[in-house]
Amino acid sequence: QVQVVESGGGLVQPGGSLRLSCVASGSIRSINFMGWYRQTPGKEREFVAGINWSDTTSYAGSAKGRFTISRDNAKNTGYLQMNTLKPEDTAVYYCNAVINTMWSGVPNNYWGQGTQVTVSS
Repeated sequence: QVQVVESGGGLVQPGGSLRLSCVASGSIRSINFMGWYRQTPGKEREFVAGINWSDTTSYAGSAKGRFTISRDNAKNTGYLQMNTLKPEDTAVYYCNAVINTMWSGVPNNYWGQGTQVTVSS
């Protein structure tokens, strides 16, 4: 069994910062990819940032220059540092991880339960 759990969301004023964490646990052999997505009511879930096994990163246009994704392979943990937050960043943020488990010969896709980020004065 594998679990992916996000944390670090909360209420922050415009211009503020938050750091989200995503911890994967269980029978993990390796993590190919970790990504952050966000969703607001009535809208599709959208990609925010991702990092692959070679630490190559990618960002949505709205995140470039403000958000930084990173990972700690030893801890099976990913991070999303969000700076200069705007009200339009308000959403539930989800972690996605593509994981090679001990029992499967192919990687599987896992999602966390989400963490709420609210940017408001």
